[in-house]
Amino acid sequence: MIINLFRDFPTSAQNGSEETFEALLTQPNLHIERIVSYGQASPPDFWYCQTQGEWVIVLQGSAGLQLEGEAQERHLQVGDFVEIPAGCRHRVNWTDSSGPTVWLAVHYGAIPVSEM
Repeated sequence: MIINLFRDFPTSAQNGSEETFEALLTQPNLHIERIVSYGQASPPDFWYCQTQGEWVIVLQGSAGLQLEGEAQERHLQVGDFVEIPAGCRHRVNWTDSSGPTVWLAVHYGAIPVSEM
């Protein structure tokens, strides 16, 4: 089976009604997912804080990523990637509203059973 990261988005991602998270590969201590955003952002005052590390790259679109303790958000464009250490609070301030932002996220380390 061949899967293309830029096609076959879930309906909710295609119409922009919600951000989608799709598991592509899950192994012990490794979880790879495709995230499709269409203008979504983290809720006000909400911060992600994960027990595992995350390496994320923007494959299409753009986004503003804020890491706690940094004065400036990181403006991510196609090809830009960042490593987010385990326990680092972070949020997505915005994603491109003119088209889908496609992320590839690699979670590594102790992956909670609920995410597998």
